[in-house]
Amino acid sequence: MRLTLSLLALPLAMAALTHASTASAAEGDDRFTLRLGAMNIDSDNTIRGQTNVGGQDIGFSEDFDLGGKEWEPRVDGMFRISDRQRLIFDYFKYDKKRRETLGEGVSFDGVTVPAGSFVKGELKYQVASLVYDYSVVDGDKFDLGLQLGAEYAKVSTKAYADVGDLYQGEFLDEKADGVAPVVGARMTFRPADRWMINLQGQYLNTSWGNFDDYEGDLTRANAIVEYSLTDKFGIFAGYDYFKLDVDQKGRDGTIGLKQEFSGPVAGVSVSF
Repeated sequence: MRLTLSLLALPLAMAALTHASTASAAEGDDRFTLRLGAMNIDSDNTIRGQTNVGGQDIGFSEDFDLGGKEWEPRVDGMFRISDRQRLIFDYFKYDKKRRETLGEGVSFDGVTVPAGSFVKGELKYQVASLVYDYSVVDGDKFDLGLQLGAEYAKVSTKAYADVGDLYQGEFLDEKADGVAPVVGARMTFRPADRWMINLQGQYLNTSWGNFDDYEGDLTRANAIVEYSLTDKFGIFAGYDYFKLDVDQKGRDGTIGLKQEFSGPVAGVSVSF
């Protein structure tokens, strides 16, 4: 908790230090912009492991499918401190449930698994970041910003099975979360009146924060094109990409998870 508060205080403290000399944003620039939208998510998932049995190393790597694309909410906001300084917030959530049901009964070794037996699972994934963004290049048509802040990530999985006499009950309930410093960069283009193109990339390593015994990294990249219908209201579309790649070491070996989420995004923006 102490680490979380310290990281979140960083961009706020920097904003406070510069407030006296930058009492207002440039005339005509909006102080706050909020983008509300959704992402049509496709996911690639790989679970891997390695252990030693009888002095022999054994490893595996298996891809698994969560079944189909799904729309999930996407939110980001920008608070302009001055011409060159911003606070940027991003939030992404993925919540997927899947159920596999046995259509016909199966018998083996004197054991029968009846028709209607099922396995169901749920995966939840959330990422939220707050960064201080400083424009090292600040022009009428092009901005280049460098970012430093904090990112929070949470992954939880649950699985339940009902396979007749073999097993009934929950067999998986795992979750991990943590916060870590994040670094990033932003490029903003304004090719024409009312048009804006924004590119952003962010990276964190779990060793920078408090993700317990998980080792790995989280990467995010996104691009949007926005058109302002009025001075205060606009629409946008683009593409988002997230990758989580972590390993957990234990006494019996290592278990790893790689998940990639990607897809088009679309929504509306409000400025004031």
